[in-house]
Amino acid sequence: MVKISPQPTTQQPSIASLKALDAANFFLADVRDGLGPYLAIYLLTTLHWNAQNIGIAMSVMGIATVVAQTPAGALVDRTRRKRAYSIVASLLIALAAIITITVPTYAVILGGQAIMGVAAAWFTPAIAAITLGLVGPKALDRRVGRNETFNHAGNVFAALLAGLLGYYVSTKGIFLLLAAMSVLSSLSVWRIQEKDIDHQLARGCSEQDEPANDPTPSGWLALLGNRSILFFALACVLFHFANAAMLPLLGQRLAQGISAGASSAYMSACIIVAQLVMIPVSYLTGKLAPNGRKRLLIIGFAILPIRGLLYTLTSDPILLVTIQILDGVGAGIFGVLSILIVSDLTRGSGLFNTTQGAIATAVGLGASLSNAFAGMLLQQTSYHVAFLTLAALAFLALGVLWFFVPETGPRAN
Repeated sequence: MVKISPQPTTQQPSIASLKALDAANFFLADVRDGLGPYLAIYLLTTLHWNAQNIGIAMSVMGIATVVAQTPAGALVDRTRRKRAYSIVASLLIALAAIITITVPTYAVILGGQAIMGVAAAWFTPAIAAITLGLVGPKALDRRVGRNETFNHAGNVFAALLAGLLGYYVSTKGIFLLLAAMSVLSSLSVWRIQEKDIDHQLARGCSEQDEPANDPTPSGWLALLGNRSILFFALACVLFHFANAAMLPLLGQRLAQGISAGASSAYMSACIIVAQLVMIPVSYLTGKLAPNGRKRLLIIGFAILPIRGLLYTLTSDPILLVTIQILDGVGAGIFGVLSILIVSDLTRGSGLFNTTQGAIATAVGLGASLSNAFAGMLLQQTSYHVAFLTLAALAFLALGVLWFFVPETGPRAN
């Protein structure tokens, strides 16, 4: 097993760095997820791609992230230039967004998605590491809840602007919005003061631990032999395989027979509803997490199959948008607890970010395969069959979590 640091540490970072971290999470909200379902609408209504090609395009970013995620996490553990690499990653996403609308060919769009995927791979472990290095493990629960709160608030802001741009200007304006938020996220990360980041704590070591590059019982072999980590990764793969394609499928369903502008407005409504719910859910999850991680995460997982089933029971756009409340609850819980559970399972190993990257690889694998799978399934069957199939996979993910992943919170030790 991975050794556990007996006394988690609390850092005392400057107010300026903590505010900059808030701003970084706010502006990175739209950046780290790329274009998401807006890309599907753009490809369907503006470029008139078929469902299968849209599924392939939606999968490219996820596949690129899968390839880059674990190396990115390992680099986060080793480097002290976390801020500089985060800025470079943000600017690469801005570049990819711009070339997608200026040279909208099949190869360029797929290439832009690949660039976004590689860049986005950096953010999950980097922001988690910077946060841990700023506040220490003792204060991590509430701080991750706060990070996710600002992240979802940023998504609401971006979705509102995207909806207005898509409806009143052009869907291409959404891509320019992504580029602008990338630049603002870079400025926010730069304002985090380097002296406030404890890079030893940021990689999951305690303050008294010496940096070690040699394999030890608390290193890679121990992590790979930790059944809890492996089953948690499997649950994440299944959960995101079921979850990732639901919103793009919903976007395509809502886009049938209406204009590109109206499609963007509906998609923004879906995102805004979910993100508004995620704001209080993330805050409360961070507050409740010390009392138990697993029971909260089970709630998040259980909501997904219910959501998939409900999508098949109505074709009313207002009701379909309302169902996104459930997405807000599930995603709000998962966003906070996934980081905390990895921190619990790797504390003292010095491999927090490497493991975070590996778990994110599992998430990216499930998400990228989900879009390709759902696109092919939709091409051959119907929206109802696609949603029910994803709901069944979500139920399987819940089973893995329930039976094979233990409680990891402080009170479990």
